[in-house]
Amino acid sequence: QVQLVESGGRLVQTGGSLRLSCLASGGTFSNLAMGWIRQPPEKEREFVAGISWSGSTTLYGKSAKGRFTISRDDAKNTVYLQMNSLKPEDTAVYICAAGANLDYGLAYDYWGQGTQVTVSS
Repeated sequence: QVQLVESGGRLVQTGGSLRLSCLASGGTFSNLAMGWIRQPPEKEREFVAGISWSGSTTLYGKSAKGRFTISRDDAKNTVYLQMNSLKPEDTAVYICAAGANLDYGLAYDYWGQGTQVTVSS
C-alpha cells in the first residue's frame, strides 16, 4: 500500500511562488506515475499536473500550463510541484496521487490527504 504525504502549502500573495512536495512510501516509487490534483473551495477536483514513472512525460491541466512545473526525484521518493505567478483562483487543497499509469484526470490508485494553498489578492 502506497502512502503519500504532501507538504509545502501555505498562504502566499498574488504573483508569488510555492513548491509543493509529496513523499511516497510503501511502494516502488520509480514504478509509479505521479499526479497533482486540486480541489478549490466548493468545487470539484481538477487535474493540475502529472509525470510518468520515467519522468520522460509530463501533462498539465489548462490552469497550470506555463506557470507550474512537475518533477520527481526517485532517490528521495518525492514528487514536486513548482508553482509560479500564483493567482487567487489557484487557492485550493492540492492533493498528490499515484498510480500505475499517467492519467490526464483522476484515475489514480493512491491519494494523499492534501495540503492547503491560499493565494491572497
